[in-house]
Amino acid sequence: MLGCCDVIIATEGSNIGIGGPAMIEGGGLGVFRPEEVGPMDVQVPNGVVDIFVKDEEEAVAAAKKYLSYFQGPVEEWESPDPRKLRFVVPENRLRYYDMREVIQGIADVDSVLELRPDWGIGIITCFIRVEGRPMGVIANNPAHLSGAIDAPGGDKGTRFMQLCDAFDIPILSLCDCPGIMVGPEVEKTGVVRHAARMFVTAANIDVPLMTIVTRKGYGLGAQAMAGGSFKAPLFTVTWPTGEFGGMGLEGAVKLGFRKELQAIEDPEERAETYEKMVADSYERGKAVNMASHFELDDVIDPADSRKWISRALRSVPPPVPRKGKKRPNVDTW
Repeated sequence: MLGCCDVIIATEGSNIGIGGPAMIEGGGLGVFRPEEVGPMDVQVPNGVVDIFVKDEEEAVAAAKKYLSYFQGPVEEWESPDPRKLRFVVPENRLRYYDMREVIQGIADVDSVLELRPDWGIGIITCFIRVEGRPMGVIANNPAHLSGAIDAPGGDKGTRFMQLCDAFDIPILSLCDCPGIMVGPEVEKTGVVRHAARMFVTAANIDVPLMTIVTRKGYGLGAQAMAGGSFKAPLFTVTWPTGEFGGMGLEGAVKLGFRKELQAIEDPEERAETYEKMVADSYERGKAVNMASHFELDDVIDPADSRKWISRALRSVPPPVPRKGKKRPNVDTW
Protein backbone atom coordinates (compact mmCIF):
# COMPACT_ATOMS: atom_id res chain seq x y z
CA MET A 1 0.00 0.00 0.00
CA LEU A 2 2.91 2.33 0.68
CA GLY A 3 3.95 2.10 -2.94
CA CYS A 4 0.60 3.62 -4.00
CA CYS A 5 1.36 6.92 -2.24
CA ASP A 6 2.19 10.15 -4.06
CA VAL A 7 5.20 10.62 -1.79
CA ILE A 8 7.18 8.37 0.54
CA ILE A 9 9.08 10.01 3.41
CA ALA A 10 11.34 7.74 5.47
CA THR A 11 13.60 8.17 8.49
CA GLU A 12 16.96 6.63 9.28
CA GLY A 13 16.58 3.11 10.54
CA SER A 14 13.35 2.52 8.62
CA ASN A 15 12.78 -0.72 6.74
CA ILE A 16 10.43 -1.04 3.77
CA GLY A 17 9.55 -4.39 2.24
CA ILE A 18 6.77 -6.27 0.49
CA GLY A 19 7.12 -8.99 3.12
CA GLY A 20 8.86 -9.31 6.48
CA PRO A 21 11.12 -12.07 7.84
CA ALA A 22 8.23 -14.47 8.60
CA MET A 23 6.82 -14.27 5.07
CA ILE A 24 10.29 -14.59 3.54
CA GLU A 25 11.08 -17.65 5.63
CA GLY A 26 7.63 -19.12 4.94
CA GLY A 27 8.30 -18.82 1.24
CA GLY A 28 11.47 -20.84 1.61
CA LEU A 29 13.64 -17.85 0.72
CA GLY A 30 15.89 -17.88 3.76
CA VAL A 31 16.04 -16.54 7.29
CA PHE A 32 16.68 -12.81 7.76
CA ARG A 33 16.58 -10.28 10.56
CA PRO A 34 14.01 -7.44 10.17
CA GLU A 35 16.84 -4.94 9.73
CA GLU A 36 18.07 -6.81 6.65
CA VAL A 37 14.82 -6.37 4.71
CA GLY A 38 14.60 -3.12 2.72
CA PRO A 39 16.95 -0.88 4.75
CA MET A 40 17.43 2.71 3.73
CA ASP A 41 20.78 2.08 2.04
CA VAL A 42 18.74 -0.01 -0.41
CA GLN A 43 15.43 1.83 -0.67
CA VAL A 44 16.85 5.36 -1.02
CA PRO A 45 19.26 4.83 -3.95
CA ASN A 46 16.80 2.54 -5.75
CA GLY A 47 14.12 5.26 -5.86
CA VAL A 48 11.51 3.80 -3.49
CA VAL A 49 11.91 6.66 -0.99
CA ASP A 50 11.20 10.20 -2.20
CA ILE A 51 12.46 12.12 0.84
CA PHE A 52 14.98 10.70 3.31
CA VAL A 53 15.25 12.42 6.70
CA LYS A 54 17.00 11.87 10.00
CA ASP A 55 14.11 11.42 12.44
CA GLU A 56 10.36 11.82 12.94
CA GLU A 57 10.63 15.53 13.69
CA GLU A 58 12.29 16.13 10.33
CA ALA A 59 9.75 13.82 8.69
CA VAL A 60 6.84 15.94 9.96
CA ALA A 61 8.55 19.11 8.75
CA ALA A 62 9.18 17.54 5.34
CA ALA A 63 5.55 16.41 5.10
CA LYS A 64 4.30 19.92 5.91
CA LYS A 65 6.62 21.45 3.33
CA TYR A 66 5.59 18.91 0.71
CA LEU A 67 1.88 19.50 1.28
CA SER A 68 2.31 23.27 1.15
CA TYR A 69 3.03 23.19 -2.60
CA PHE A 70 -0.43 21.72 -3.18
CA GLN A 71 -2.21 24.45 -1.20
CA GLY A 72 -1.66 27.38 -3.52
CA PRO A 73 0.55 30.50 -3.42
CA VAL A 74 1.97 32.08 -0.28
CA GLU A 75 1.97 35.82 0.31
CA GLU A 76 5.37 36.12 1.98
CA TRP A 77 8.46 35.20 -0.01
CA GLU A 78 12.04 36.33 -0.48
CA SER A 79 13.83 36.61 -3.79
CA PRO A 80 17.43 35.41 -4.19
CA ASP A 81 19.96 37.69 -5.85
CA PRO A 82 19.22 36.95 -9.53
CA ARG A 83 22.56 38.39 -10.68
CA LYS A 84 24.36 35.32 -9.32
CA LEU A 85 22.80 33.27 -12.12
CA ARG A 86 25.04 35.10 -14.60
CA PHE A 87 28.08 33.36 -13.17
CA VAL A 88 26.84 29.79 -12.62
CA VAL A 89 27.47 28.40 -16.11
CA PRO A 90 31.18 28.67 -17.04
CA GLU A 91 32.25 30.45 -20.23
CA ASN A 92 34.25 27.33 -21.09
CA ARG A 93 31.57 25.06 -22.58
CA LEU A 94 33.44 21.95 -21.45
CA ARG A 95 33.53 22.84 -17.75
CA TYR A 96 31.13 21.40 -15.17
CA TYR A 97 28.68 23.44 -13.08
CA ASP A 98 26.08 22.57 -10.45
CA MET A 99 22.52 22.66 -11.80
CA ARG A 100 21.23 22.84 -8.23
CA GLU A 101 22.81 26.31 -7.99
CA VAL A 102 20.66 27.33 -10.95
CA ILE A 103 17.54 26.03 -9.21
CA GLN A 104 18.43 27.82 -5.98
CA GLY A 105 19.06 31.02 -7.95
CA ILE A 106 15.63 30.89 -9.59
CA ALA A 107 13.52 29.71 -6.64
CA ASP A 108 12.35 31.83 -3.72
CA VAL A 109 14.69 31.56 -0.75
CA ASP A 110 14.23 28.30 1.21
CA SER A 111 11.50 27.08 -1.12
CA VAL A 112 13.23 24.08 -2.75
CA LEU A 113 12.23 20.51 -1.89
CA GLU A 114 14.00 17.86 -3.96
CA LEU A 115 12.50 14.42 -4.52
CA ARG A 116 14.54 11.23 -5.01
CA PRO A 117 17.93 12.98 -5.24
CA ASP A 118 19.88 9.71 -4.96
CA TRP A 119 18.10 7.85 -7.77
CA GLY A 120 17.87 8.66 -11.47
CA ILE A 121 20.57 11.21 -10.81
CA GLY A 122 20.70 12.41 -14.42
CA ILE A 123 17.39 14.22 -13.83
CA ILE A 124 16.75 16.54 -10.88
CA THR A 125 13.13 16.83 -9.73
CA CYS A 126 11.96 19.26 -7.08
CA PHE A 127 9.21 21.59 -5.98
CA ILE A 128 9.98 25.30 -5.72
CA ARG A 129 8.19 28.63 -5.50
CA VAL A 130 8.65 31.68 -7.70
CA GLU A 131 7.18 34.85 -6.18
CA GLY A 132 5.21 32.64 -3.84
CA ARG A 133 3.67 30.44 -6.54
CA PRO A 134 4.39 26.69 -6.39
CA MET A 135 6.07 25.01 -9.35
CA GLY A 136 7.67 21.72 -10.25
CA VAL A 137 11.16 21.60 -11.74
CA ILE A 138 12.73 18.96 -13.96
CA ALA A 139 16.37 19.64 -14.77
CA ASN A 140 19.26 17.85 -16.41
CA ASN A 141 22.23 17.12 -14.18
CA PRO A 142 25.53 17.91 -15.98
CA ALA A 143 27.37 15.85 -13.36
CA HIS A 144 25.87 12.60 -14.71
CA LEU A 145 26.51 11.58 -18.34
CA SER A 146 26.87 15.33 -19.09
CA GLY A 147 23.10 15.62 -18.64
CA ALA A 148 22.07 12.90 -21.10
CA ILE A 149 18.77 11.12 -20.39
CA ASP A 150 19.13 7.47 -19.36
CA ALA A 151 16.43 4.95 -18.39
CA PRO A 152 16.14 5.90 -14.68
CA GLY A 153 16.18 9.60 -15.55
CA GLY A 154 13.39 9.12 -18.07
CA ASP A 155 11.25 7.31 -15.49
CA LYS A 156 11.96 9.91 -12.83
CA GLY A 157 11.14 12.90 -15.01
CA THR A 158 8.00 11.25 -16.37
CA ARG A 159 6.53 10.37 -12.99
CA PHE A 160 7.20 13.87 -11.69
CA MET A 161 5.43 15.45 -14.68
CA GLN A 162 2.41 13.25 -13.96
CA LEU A 163 2.42 14.33 -10.32
CA CYS A 164 2.52 18.03 -11.22
CA ASP A 165 -0.16 17.64 -13.87
CA ALA A 166 -2.50 15.78 -11.51
CA PHE A 167 -2.51 18.73 -9.11
CA ASP A 168 -2.32 21.64 -11.61
CA ILE A 169 1.23 22.62 -10.67
CA PRO A 170 3.13 24.40 -13.50
CA ILE A 171 6.41 22.84 -14.62
CA LEU A 172 9.74 24.53 -15.28
CA SER A 173 12.20 22.55 -17.38
CA LEU A 174 15.89 23.48 -17.11
CA CYS A 175 17.58 21.96 -20.14
CA ASP A 176 21.27 21.13 -20.44
CA CYS A 177 21.00 17.94 -22.44
CA PRO A 178 23.35 16.42 -25.05
CA GLY A 179 20.64 13.91 -26.01
CA ILE A 180 19.29 10.54 -24.96
CA MET A 181 22.09 8.22 -23.86
CA VAL A 182 23.23 5.71 -26.47
CA GLY A 183 25.43 2.64 -26.67
CA PRO A 184 25.16 -1.18 -26.42
CA GLU A 185 25.25 -1.21 -22.61
CA VAL A 186 22.59 1.48 -22.35
CA GLU A 187 20.27 -0.45 -24.67
CA LYS A 188 20.28 -3.30 -22.16
CA THR A 189 18.39 -1.00 -19.78
CA GLY A 190 15.42 -0.59 -22.15
CA VAL A 191 16.09 3.10 -22.66
CA VAL A 192 14.09 3.04 -25.91
CA ARG A 193 10.87 2.73 -23.92
CA HIS A 194 11.94 4.48 -20.72
CA ALA A 195 13.04 7.70 -22.46
CA ALA A 196 9.97 7.65 -24.73
CA ARG A 197 7.79 7.93 -21.62
CA MET A 198 8.82 11.58 -21.35
CA PHE A 199 7.45 12.32 -24.83
CA VAL A 200 4.06 10.64 -24.43
CA THR A 201 3.55 12.04 -20.93
CA ALA A 202 4.53 15.60 -21.87
CA ALA A 203 2.14 15.45 -24.83
CA ASN A 204 -0.74 14.70 -22.47
CA ILE A 205 -0.28 17.25 -19.70
CA ASP A 206 -2.18 20.53 -19.72
CA VAL A 207 -0.34 22.48 -17.02
CA PRO A 208 1.94 25.29 -18.21
CA LEU A 209 5.38 24.01 -19.22
CA MET A 210 8.25 26.51 -19.45
CA THR A 211 11.71 25.65 -20.78
CA ILE A 212 14.96 27.48 -20.11
CA VAL A 213 18.07 26.15 -21.86
CA THR A 214 21.15 26.82 -19.74
CA ARG A 215 23.72 25.23 -22.05
CA LYS A 216 23.23 22.14 -24.26
CA GLY A 217 20.10 21.55 -26.30
CA TYR A 218 20.91 18.61 -28.56
CA GLY A 219 18.86 15.95 -30.26
CA LEU A 220 15.76 14.20 -28.98
CA GLY A 221 16.90 14.54 -25.36
CA ALA A 222 16.46 18.31 -25.54
CA GLN A 223 13.08 17.82 -27.22
CA ALA A 224 12.05 15.52 -24.36
CA MET A 225 12.94 18.26 -21.88
CA ALA A 226 10.79 20.70 -23.87
CA GLY A 227 7.64 18.62 -24.01
CA GLY A 228 8.43 17.12 -27.42
CA SER A 229 9.27 20.33 -29.28
CA PHE A 230 10.78 23.75 -28.59
CA LYS A 231 7.44 25.11 -29.87
CA ALA A 232 5.38 23.16 -27.32
CA PRO A 233 6.14 24.99 -24.04
CA LEU A 234 4.51 28.20 -22.92
CA PHE A 235 7.92 29.67 -23.71
CA THR A 236 11.34 28.32 -24.67
CA VAL A 237 14.21 30.67 -23.98
CA THR A 238 17.94 30.21 -23.65
CA TRP A 239 20.75 31.80 -21.74
CA PRO A 240 23.62 33.20 -23.85
CA THR A 241 25.58 30.02 -23.02
CA GLY A 242 23.03 27.90 -24.93
CA GLU A 243 24.15 25.76 -27.86
CA PHE A 244 22.03 23.65 -30.18
CA GLY A 245 22.20 20.94 -32.79
CA GLY A 246 20.80 17.65 -33.99
CA MET A 247 23.50 15.86 -32.01
CA GLY A 248 26.67 16.69 -30.06
CA LEU A 249 29.02 18.90 -32.06
CA GLU A 250 32.12 16.72 -31.69
CA GLY A 251 30.27 13.58 -32.77
CA ALA A 252 28.57 15.36 -35.65
CA VAL A 253 31.91 16.54 -37.03
CA LYS A 254 33.54 13.11 -36.64
CA LEU A 255 30.68 11.39 -38.46
CA GLY A 256 29.83 14.02 -41.03
CA PHE A 257 33.40 14.82 -42.07
CA ARG A 258 35.05 11.45 -41.52
CA LYS A 259 36.32 11.09 -45.10
CA GLU A 260 37.64 14.65 -45.20
CA LEU A 261 39.50 14.22 -41.92
CA GLN A 262 40.91 10.80 -42.89
CA ALA A 263 42.22 12.31 -46.12
CA ILE A 264 44.51 14.63 -44.13
CA GLU A 265 47.73 12.69 -43.54
CA ASP A 266 49.43 15.06 -41.08
CA PRO A 267 48.02 14.29 -37.54
CA GLU A 268 48.52 17.86 -36.35
CA GLU A 269 46.81 19.34 -39.40
CA ARG A 270 43.96 16.83 -39.01
CA ALA A 271 43.51 17.83 -35.36
CA GLU A 272 43.54 21.53 -36.24
CA THR A 273 40.97 20.99 -38.99
CA TYR A 274 38.77 19.00 -36.64
CA GLU A 275 38.89 21.72 -33.96
CA LYS A 276 38.05 24.38 -36.56
CA MET A 277 35.06 22.36 -37.78
CA VAL A 278 33.80 21.99 -34.21
CA ALA A 279 34.22 25.72 -33.61
CA ASP A 280 32.32 26.52 -36.83
CA SER A 281 29.50 24.18 -35.77
CA TYR A 282 29.38 25.85 -32.38
CA GLU A 283 29.06 29.27 -34.00
CA ARG A 284 26.14 28.08 -36.13
CA GLY A 285 24.41 26.53 -33.12
CA LYS A 286 24.92 29.39 -30.66
CA ALA A 287 21.92 30.74 -28.82
CA VAL A 288 21.71 34.05 -30.69
CA ASN A 289 21.93 32.30 -34.06
CA MET A 290 19.12 29.89 -33.17
CA ALA A 291 16.88 32.68 -31.86
CA SER A 292 17.41 34.71 -35.04
CA HIS A 293 15.82 31.84 -36.99
CA PHE A 294 12.82 31.74 -34.60
CA GLU A 295 13.79 28.33 -33.22
CA LEU A 296 13.47 29.87 -29.74
CA ASP A 297 11.47 32.68 -28.19
CA ASP A 298 14.44 34.69 -26.98
CA VAL A 299 17.97 34.78 -25.61
CA ILE A 300 17.72 36.19 -22.11
CA ASP A 301 19.92 37.52 -19.35
CA PRO A 302 20.07 34.70 -16.75
CA ALA A 303 19.17 37.32 -14.14
CA ASP A 304 15.81 37.78 -15.90
CA SER A 305 14.80 34.11 -15.58
CA ARG A 306 12.48 34.73 -12.63
CA LYS A 307 10.82 37.62 -14.48
CA TRP A 308 10.08 35.42 -17.49
CA ILE A 309 8.61 32.73 -15.25
CA SER A 310 6.45 35.06 -13.16
CA ARG A 311 5.14 36.93 -16.22
CA ALA A 312 4.27 33.65 -17.90
CA LEU A 313 2.42 32.40 -14.81
CA ARG A 314 0.42 35.63 -14.58
CA SER A 315 -0.59 35.30 -18.24
CA VAL A 316 -2.19 31.88 -17.75
CA PRO A 317 -5.86 31.71 -16.71
CA PRO A 318 -6.46 29.89 -13.42
CA PRO A 319 -7.46 26.23 -13.82
CA VAL A 320 -11.17 25.63 -14.16
CA PRO A 321 -12.66 24.03 -11.02
CA ARG A 322 -13.60 20.44 -11.68
CA LYS A 323 -15.26 17.56 -9.94
CA GLY A 324 -13.28 14.39 -9.44
CA LYS A 325 -9.67 13.67 -10.18
CA LYS A 326 -7.86 14.88 -13.25
CA ARG A 327 -5.79 11.80 -14.08
CA PRO A 328 -6.80 8.17 -13.57
CA ASN A 329 -3.66 7.76 -11.46
CA VAL A 330 -0.14 9.02 -10.90
CA ASP A 331 2.32 6.32 -11.91
CA THR A 332 3.74 4.57 -8.85
CA TRP A 333 7.19 4.60 -10.43
